[in-house]
Amino acid sequence: MPKEIERKFLIANNGWKAGVQRSSFFAQGYLSYDPERTVRVRETDTHGFLTIKGLTVGLSRDEFEYEIPKDEAAALLKMCEHPPIQKRRYFVAHEGHLWEVDIFEGANEGLEVAEIELSREDEEFVRPEWLGEEVSGDRRYSNSSLSLVPYKNW
Repeated sequence: MPKEIERKFLIANNGWKAGVQRSSFFAQGYLSYDPERTVRVRETDTHGFLTIKGLTVGLSRDEFEYEIPKDEAAALLKMCEHPPIQKRRYFVAHEGHLWEVDIFEGANEGLEVAEIELSREDEEFVRPEWLGEEVSGDRRYSNSSLSLVPYKNW
């Protein structure tokens, strides 16, 4: 079964910009907020995706992601109960890992988060100097939570 193992950190400074390989705009919304089966729809610059995520245990959870036509993703975003999250994602290479740096816009403007996906929970990685506090276990920083309680309302 496909697993997502992810750690999440706040950004301490702009040092990450030196390693940017590419970026993409994301709009994503949620069709289900149930913690045992979150259902997300995402529209990027060029693609659409439907993602089902299971309950997080430790740093891991089941994840099923399917590419869908971009116009269908746009239509599904309109079906979401809450406005979609908007962010620009930068893909940043550092010491053999690819980091995803999310710079949020709209209701979550001001929030900057870096994520790394790992192959196992105890996988070691070199921590970039631009990382701040780890927030992996803080539910407020999950994208589904940010769509319900935006960063500007904290």
